[in-house]
Amino acid sequence: MIAPLAKFIDWYSLQFAAMLPSIQKCARGDAKLTEAIEFLKGPNFIPADSKPAEIEFTSDIHFKFPSPKPCEFAENNVVHGRLYRRANHWQKSPTIILLHGGCDCLSHRFRFPLMVPAIHRAGFNAATLVAPYHFQRRVRRIEIFDHLRVAEAFAQAVAEIRALTGWLLNQGCPAIALYGISLGGWLAGLTATRDSRLKAIVLAVPGVRRNYRATRGEGILWPPMRKALARQKAAREALDQTPMNLTLSQPVIPNENILLIQGRYDLLVEAERTEELWHKWQQPEIWRLPQGHVSWMFVPGLTARILCWLEPRQLVDKNTKTPRQPI
Repeated sequence: MIAPLAKFIDWYSLQFAAMLPSIQKCARGDAKLTEAIEFLKGPNFIPADSKPAEIEFTSDIHFKFPSPKPCEFAENNVVHGRLYRRANHWQKSPTIILLHGGCDCLSHRFRFPLMVPAIHRAGFNAATLVAPYHFQRRVRRIEIFDHLRVAEAFAQAVAEIRALTGWLLNQGCPAIALYGISLGGWLAGLTATRDSRLKAIVLAVPGVRRNYRATRGEGILWPPMRKALARQKAAREALDQTPMNLTLSQPVIPNENILLIQGRYDLLVEAERTEELWHKWQQPEIWRLPQGHVSWMFVPGLTARILCWLEPRQLVDKNTKTPRQPI
């Protein structure tokens, strides 16, 4: 894609995101920094133990379960997801957990379901999760997302990914991979620094640390939002000294089972952040695409490439695969 077009799509997406109530609540939430740092550096951020989710299916595909790290809001304490079983004996196949980005309705509602046939043909089940405070879990009565609430939301999301991982493994799935986009990539990376049960991870244009271009307000036209984000500079720098920063931890899965996807023209999460993570994580495989934060998803054949990369790392039985078709 031509660089100016990729950057324009990102710039337009940034203006749209800046007008969303949830983003504005985060911009106004410059409080409880000390409490957030203590929480992130303490043992309760990502505990060593993780219990399998108690899943209840509400349809053939849709499921829900109680959050293992509940908050004070009942609507956010029910985790929603979808499980696309590959076949009658789906438990014999590995599973890819798909994690959407922040405010990423496009992936969660449309792109992920469209990927399912290709995922099935490659020999995998597919599962999705709704991140805390997103979609069905949105809490309208929250006035401000302070630093502590954001930190707790990250911890809640990681706990839920691990709980679903435990449930899938208990069902007999031989291996679990995470495929996260933007915020989902950040959460997948955090999970991989603590949970060795994962077989592989794919981090696409991932968040890496709190102090990135979008949170600094660069490129946002609306002055109040830009100024509010600028006032949080010192807080973001302090949060970057905690385990929320992916570059400060090492993954507990093999280096060869990690894939980073970078958008060279990314205006929301700089390409430099992915490069920094690549170096800190001992240079796993990285795909540097001439795309932006949004446009990379529309690269022809990219889903097939990712699945081809995952297949040998998930020990997919070639006899269970169906012939690959164009994607």
